[in-house]
Amino acid sequence: MKARPLEESNFILPEAAMDIAGYCRIPQALFESITFLVQALPLRSAPTFIELVIGAMLTETGFVTQAYLALPMKRNWSSYYKWIEKGKWSWVAVGIQMAKLLVRLFPQPLWHLIIDDTLILRTSKKAPGSKIYREHSRKPNRPDFVRGQCWVSLAAVVENGLQAAAIPILSRLMRNEGNGSKLTAAKALIRVITPVFEKFSVRLLLDSWYMRGTLLFAALNSGMQVIGQVRKDTALFRVPDQTTKRGRPRKYGAKYTPVDIEKLAMTPVQLFIYGKLQWVRYRSVIAKARFLDGRLVRVVWVSFEDEKRGVTQERLILATDINLEPHEVIEVYAKRWAIEPMFHQAKNRWGWNETWQQSWQTVHRWLHILGIGYALPQLLAIKGGTEVTRLANTTPWREKDPVTAGRVRSGLVRIISHFPIRDWWSRKSRIFGPQKEPETPVSTRKLSKAA
Repeated sequence: MKARPLEESNFILPEAAMDIAGYCRIPQALFESITFLVQALPLRSAPTFIELVIGAMLTETGFVTQAYLALPMKRNWSSYYKWIEKGKWSWVAVGIQMAKLLVRLFPQPLWHLIIDDTLILRTSKKAPGSKIYREHSRKPNRPDFVRGQCWVSLAAVVENGLQAAAIPILSRLMRNEGNGSKLTAAKALIRVITPVFEKFSVRLLLDSWYMRGTLLFAALNSGMQVIGQVRKDTALFRVPDQTTKRGRPRKYGAKYTPVDIEKLAMTPVQLFIYGKLQWVRYRSVIAKARFLDGRLVRVVWVSFEDEKRGVTQERLILATDINLEPHEVIEVYAKRWAIEPMFHQAKNRWGWNETWQQSWQTVHRWLHILGIGYALPQLLAIKGGTEVTRLANTTPWREKDPVTAGRVRSGLVRIISHFPIRDWWSRKSRIFGPQKEPETPVSTRKLSKAA
């Protein structure tokens, strides 16, 4: 059943909702986005899902109780826990619907997807996927090995001018037993999300750990191009010369040695990457990569000019699309960094650190609800517009500051936390938004005299 457009329903548009209650300040894009996401759930689960998503969006912790207390909920406290644990809905379908929402909000022919993992610290040995991991962040006062949960996440980069952010789509928790690896989880994420982006050009951005042949072949077979950092000692070969001799032709030419690389021409260029203009130096060739079974790739050795430390150590970036120019490879790979602040904000400001559920399915479901609670304010901040700016400007001394997801959430907390959100869901039209008159349940309607 298709939902009717908002103009044909009994919903109040923001321009006409000049109500003293204040919900006229809520951007219409938020209502439309939630209405679209709900299509991935059974009709019976829609109002509970909406309440929990908005509750997760308004609170800074990841506890279900805090999401429950953030709004005037209409059901018993335990019913929300039972719905998360035993409700008949799929967190994978919700993640796919989030990807479809991004395609709908940002119509563009080229998409950049990122796969990376993050570690959420745990003390309990009974938590799903809890085991000892190597801590790679090298933060002070933290041991080299910690207990935690490793999540492999797939995110999409959305941009509006100079603003860019990574939006979480799907995440998968690594098990603490069995033969599953992060590469297996990454391939599963690619397989699930490929149908959503099959009509678009897709570039998959990876860090050095995920630049393995098995994952790259899975991405290439799905129609994606891959850009990522690889080891400096990656075996690279020239294209062999064609000969008229009998027998099988040579697969590889001469290998690129450190001496050969030093002889390549160095090109300085100024690029806007990582949020600022920077001078970089690069060398580049088209070569055959042995770990990709001799596939032609564009490789770029790049170093940054730092005013304090001078020229940084060279890094090797590899792109499977040989039509890209070297500076384009550097600029595109810089977009991968967007997932790092996404992890930081999701864990510390939207509650991923407090996902303490004790079953495999429950923790996946709740983490994806928290991910949507993070994604919606972030999407509003990226899309911008008069409605979003008015919502974010809750304090006059910050009117000239950039609109961020945190400021959008602060504006929503002042308004939306006072309304019975469940009453805004219309089961008949399947649209979420403030109504002129709340629908009266059939059991409480007054019968006519004729009846």
